[in-house]
Amino acid sequence: MAKRGMPRRADVERWQVHDQEWRQPEQVAAFWREAAHTDPHLLRGRPYGSWWDTIGALGITVLISREYEHLLVAMTMTRRGPHVSYMPMPHPSGIAVDRRGGRVLVASTRNPNQLYEFRPATGLLRRRDVGARPAGRQRTLLPVAARTYPGCLRLHDLAMIGRTLHGNAVGQNAIVRLVDGDPIPVWWPASVERRGAPDMRQNYLQLNSIAAGPTLAGSFFSASGERIGQRRPGDPRYPVDGRGVIFSGRTREVVTRGLTRPHSARLHRRGLWVANSGYGEIRRADLPGTTSTPVVTARGWTRGLAFADGVALFGTSRVIPRFRAYAPGLDVDRSVCGVHAFDVASGRVLGGYEWPSGNQIFAVDWVKAEWADRLPFSTGARDPAAETALFYAFTLQQPAAPEDL
Repeated sequence: MAKRGMPRRADVERWQVHDQEWRQPEQVAAFWREAAHTDPHLLRGRPYGSWWDTIGALGITVLISREYEHLLVAMTMTRRGPHVSYMPMPHPSGIAVDRRGGRVLVASTRNPNQLYEFRPATGLLRRRDVGARPAGRQRTLLPVAARTYPGCLRLHDLAMIGRTLHGNAVGQNAIVRLVDGDPIPVWWPASVERRGAPDMRQNYLQLNSIAAGPTLAGSFFSASGERIGQRRPGDPRYPVDGRGVIFSGRTREVVTRGLTRPHSARLHRRGLWVANSGYGEIRRADLPGTTSTPVVTARGWTRGLAFADGVALFGTSRVIPRFRAYAPGLDVDRSVCGVHAFDVASGRVLGGYEWPSGNQIFAVDWVKAEWADRLPFSTGARDPAAETALFYAFTLQQPAAPEDL
């Protein structure tokens, strides 16, 4: 029995456990206790073709959100060779690079939704209590801010329209403007209006990507359905084959039909591009986009699309078993999780990188490697002391000029 005024042994042991909790930078930065226990098998991959040569020649760092594995991944070709790094975060989906503001935004689509802001560190503050110095990590993308939004938004794609961040509020069938304060609905298809007002009470169309133009009117938006039906997206019996569409921002009506679970709509070189996910295709349409044609067909659910100097980067995912019916054009059992590159002019696949134990990719984007060349945690040899020092004393780079990113 403990003496009066002295804590019991069980209490002391409990307090010691509490004292050791939330000590890992991964946990604190991701607001997630299990973030320190990322399964290394998820990050073991293999390149094919000229993947590393391609991104090395482009001088970029490729960013990939792997949503169901709760990982943001960065891939760069450094002077020492290929480098893969990561940041754990809950269900990352859309990525937007704010090239004017010098930041990377990532949507975290769990309940509640979160929006993470990343900026590159320039180095360490001069501290006597910092031992290990993470040499060569002066361009590490670090999370510097996070904002929480209601989970019913179901934020998916993110995009800079003009100078303002916008997101797909899939749960509300709308595009929202994401600024300080509440997310503001600013666009929706005419087909979700009832008595002159949009019905935002439930997900009806799976309105899931933004082909960002200079304005909302000059943008386009993809959805799995054209109008409100009897079944809802997420129901395995929801009809998808050829039901996907692209809406015009200007008219709020359909400009492209015949797609199957489209994602990642993008504008590039006077073309409207989209991942026709259910058939494993990347398609292109001449604006205004009435008819699309396949440019690339891949082994997997295509999603995530970005362009860099004549090269297109896109992701492929495995198909979640209960949603096999959503991929009528795929050999589901042969689907692969990976990121790939093709020449925009010819459609020739240049190379890629596949994760044998990988699952789902949502977004692919990039920044210049000279601006940011990694995320804080390496898939190779880890240096916990250097990681701790980085988070303890990092200094931030000032916002960059548009040409820097």
